[in-house]
Amino acid sequence: MNFTLNWLDIVTTILGLAYILFEYKASVWMWVVGFAMQVLGIVLYYQKGLYADCSMEFYYLAMTVYGFWKWKTHPSPPKGRDVQLPVASSSNQTPSPSEGLGEASISITHMPRHIALRWSIIMVSLWALIYWLLVTFTNSTVPLADSFTTALSMVGIWALAHKYLEQWFVWIAVDVVTSILYFHKDIPFKASLYALYVVIAILGYFKWKRSMAAASH
Repeated sequence: MNFTLNWLDIVTTILGLAYILFEYKASVWMWVVGFAMQVLGIVLYYQKGLYADCSMEFYYLAMTVYGFWKWKTHPSPPKGRDVQLPVASSSNQTPSPSEGLGEASISITHMPRHIALRWSIIMVSLWALIYWLLVTFTNSTVPLADSFTTALSMVGIWALAHKYLEQWFVWIAVDVVTSILYFHKDIPFKASLYALYVVIAILGYFKWKRSMAAASH
């Protein structure tokens, strides 16, 4: 394997590992690392002919800025609570900035059912639209899988920005399909990373869930 030719794959894999670990810890540093990873990902995916993934990175960049802003400006939880990830803030709290870059102030909550239904419909619609665009205007050899992961990721990154617990379910599905797709497209480092993502996403779900339970008490 030529490491010189695969340097983008290697660097984005390292950044991706840091990203998922920061996400596991619910650290706002996740958004900083993600920004760098997505800039390099634009180049990598274009070179590999993953046009939907390439276009998705521009959306990710915008959502990274939005997620960073939302996590840093949301009302902070009451001090003195011995929990890392407090649940929803009360309505009478006043916003206060986080004390450090790594301090995420936004609270973990469940995604409301009406929002989950709305975004499910949006996801299916996006999947169909992106698939049609890939088939019609590109030479993509994997339009079905590429469009699926792209559409589902658009929902996932939005749910992550709002710190919904259920965002982990979205990423588990995305990571399984993406790992298979990237092995098929000869991007072995990132394919292996996404396989690891599946494990971390499962662990992350239970960590966030425990934190929500601790905060509620």
